[in-house]
Amino acid sequence: MKRFTFIFVLTLLAQFSFAHLLYDITDGKFKSTRSEKAISMVDGEHFTTKVNDNSIVKYNYKTGNTVDTLFSIYQIKNCPIKNISGYVFSPNELKILVYTNINFRYRRTFTADYYVYDIKRKELQPLSENGAQEVPLFSPDSRYIAFARNNNLYMKKLDFNTEIAITKDGETGKIINGTPDWVYEEEFQATRHFAWSPDSKLLAFLKFNETEIPEFSFQLFKNESQIDETLNLYPSFLKFKYPKAGENNAKVSVCVYDDFNKTTKFMQLPENDQDFYIPRIRWTNTADQLAIFKLNRNQNRLDMLMANPKSTLTKLVLRQEDKYYIDYQNIDYIQFTPDNQFFFGVSEQDGFRHIYQYRINGSVYKQITKGTWDITDFYGYDHTKQILYYQSAEVSPMQRDIYAIDAKAKKTRLTNGKGTHDASFNSTYSYYLDVFSSIDAPEKIILYNPKGVQIRVIESNSKLQKDFDALQLPKKEFFSFNTSDNIKLNGWILKPKDFSGDKKYPVLQVQYGGPDSQEALDKWDIGWEYYLSTQGYIVVCVDGRGTGARGAEFRKCTYKQLGILEAKDQIETAKYLGKQSYIDKDRIGIWGWSFGGSLTLWSMSSGENIFKAGIAVAPVTDW
Repeated sequence: MKRFTFIFVLTLLAQFSFAHLLYDITDGKFKSTRSEKAISMVDGEHFTTKVNDNSIVKYNYKTGNTVDTLFSIYQIKNCPIKNISGYVFSPNELKILVYTNINFRYRRTFTADYYVYDIKRKELQPLSENGAQEVPLFSPDSRYIAFARNNNLYMKKLDFNTEIAITKDGETGKIINGTPDWVYEEEFQATRHFAWSPDSKLLAFLKFNETEIPEFSFQLFKNESQIDETLNLYPSFLKFKYPKAGENNAKVSVCVYDDFNKTTKFMQLPENDQDFYIPRIRWTNTADQLAIFKLNRNQNRLDMLMANPKSTLTKLVLRQEDKYYIDYQNIDYIQFTPDNQFFFGVSEQDGFRHIYQYRINGSVYKQITKGTWDITDFYGYDHTKQILYYQSAEVSPMQRDIYAIDAKAKKTRLTNGKGTHDASFNSTYSYYLDVFSSIDAPEKIILYNPKGVQIRVIESNSKLQKDFDALQLPKKEFFSFNTSDNIKLNGWILKPKDFSGDKKYPVLQVQYGGPDSQEALDKWDIGWEYYLSTQGYIVVCVDGRGTGARGAEFRKCTYKQLGILEAKDQIETAKYLGKQSYIDKDRIGIWGWSFGGSLTLWSMSSGENIFKAGIAVAPVTDW
C-alpha cells in the first residue's frame, strides 16, 4: 500500500510539474535573454544602448567597459520627459533625437514627442511645439531635421531653431506627404518615404493621393487610453482609406524639395502604366541621381529609374522581371560604392538569391555569389578592404551562416556551419555581433573581429540552458521525405517523453507555410509542442512549397494559387507520417495561426479524409 501511495504521489507531482511547464512556456520563461540593441558609433570602436528607458550609455566594443553616459533624464534640469522610448544620433554625433509618448496608428507607424539633445551643452529642446511628430530624419550635415505631422512634411533648422512647412496640401483621406498609407506600411513595411540628398540641399519624398480609395470602417470596443481590456460603454467606429484586392490604390508621385529655392518639383515617371507602387526611393552618392524603384501592381516587374532632380527627367537603368513575383525587400540590400560608379544588389535571375555588382548604368559587372543556395541577408560592403559580408543557407536550408567574400572572389565562412547565425556589424566592419542559437541551445551573443576570431562573450544564456536541460524533455529531430511528386520536404519531429517504437502515438502537425517563411529551422524556439510531448503526443512541423531558402522556384511556385500546393504538402506529410509504425494514422491533427490557420482549413477541406481534427487560429477566410 505504501509503495502504491508513493507512486501515486510521484505521478501527481509529475503531472503538476508538466502542467506548470505549459505556463512557463507561454509566459516566456524559456525565451533567450537579449540585451538592449547596440548602436555603433561612427568611430567603430564604441557603441551605445538605451538603459532603463532613461539613459543612453556609451561602451567600448572590445572591452565592454562603460565609457560615458551621453544622455540621462536625471542630468537635465527640469527635464520635461520621464522616460525615452528610443533615440537617433545626428551624423556628426553632437546631437541626439530622443522620443517618448508613442501613439501607434497602424502596426508600425506612430507619432511621438521628439526632443533634440545637445550633448556638449546638455540642453534638451522639443523638436516642435506644434504637435507630435513622425519619423524625423537628420540631414547628412546634421544641420536640419525633416519630419512629418498630420500628412505634411516640415523642416527644423537647428542653427536658427526655426521650423518651416515643406508641404501644405496634406489632408486626411486625400493627400499624404512622406509617410505611408495603409497598404505601403503593411505590405512594404516602410514608415518613412522621404530622404535627404548627400549634400543636404534636397529632400525627396513620396506624395500619396488616396482620394479615390474606398473607405472602410470597423467597430472599436476599447478606448486607446485604456491599458486593460475593459469594454467601453459606447463602442465607436474607426474609418480609414483601405483598398481591397482589385480596388483603387493611392496614386503616388515622387517629389523633390529644394530648400534654397523653396521649390518642389515632380519627377517625370513613365506614363505607360498608371497603376504601380513606389516601394522605395534612394539617393545615390551624388545629389544628381535619385534612384526610384517602381513596381507594377502584379509585382512581377521592378524598374530602377534614375531621376535628375533639376531636370525632373528619369531614365530606366535596370529592370527585373519574373514569371512569379519580385521580392521588393531585395531593394533594401542595394549599396552604392563611394565613387558612385557601381552598386551592389540582390537578384534571383539565376534561380537563387545572389549578390551582383552592377555598373551605375544598371548593367551587370559581375556576379558575386553563386550556387544552388540562397543568400538570406546582405550585411554590407567594406569599401576600404573591398569585402562583402552576407548570411546564407549554403550549408543547409535549415541553417544560417555568416560569410565574407573579397574582390578576388575568395569566400570565407566565419561561423561553424551549425545552427543559425545572424550578424550585426559596426560602422567600420571591424567588429560584428554573432547571435547564434540551435534547436538545442538558446541564443549566445558573441563579439568577433571580421576574420571570425572571438573577442568576448556578451550573453551566454547559460542559466536558461541549464534550467531547460534539467527538465529532461525530448529533443526535436530533423527529418526529410519525398512526396508522391518526388519533392523533398524538410521538417522536425518531437516525440513524446519515454517514447517507445512499439507504441502508436497521436500526431499534431503545426505549421505556418506562408510565402518565404520557415518553421523548420535549426534555432532555439521553445513552444507549447514541448508540453504536448509530455502528454503522449508526437508533434511534427514540415515546411512545404512556398517557404524559403530553397531557391526561387520552390519559394514562388505558389504565386496566384495560394493554398493549393501548401495544403497538398501538409496532406502528403500526414500520409507519410501515417506509414510510420509508431504513429496512429487515425489520430492526426493539424494546427496553424494566420496563414497557418488558412492552411489548416484548406488541408481539412481538400476531400482527403486524413486529419482527425484541426485548429485554425485567426485564419484568412476571404481572399
